[in-house]
Amino acid sequence: MENGQLTWITNFIWGIADDVLRDLYVRGKYRDVILPMTVIRRLDAVLEPTKQAVLEMRAFFNAEKVRSDKG
Repeated sequence: MENGQLTWITNFIWGIADDVLRDLYVRGKYRDVILPMTVIRRLDAVLEPTKQAVLEMRAFFNAEKVRSDKG
């Protein structure tokens, strides 16, 4: 990734943070929100190819009344 493109992406994210998080968080605390949301989004993107299979397996187990060990 070129430095200019990376700078644009960084500025874009901080601009959204300024618009959305202003008055909710002090600017220095944005990273407390942005980092976890970025990690969640990355996990979502990585797991996307298997999402449908997981949902089908869940439906199967629910139909068979199979319970997890968590209750």
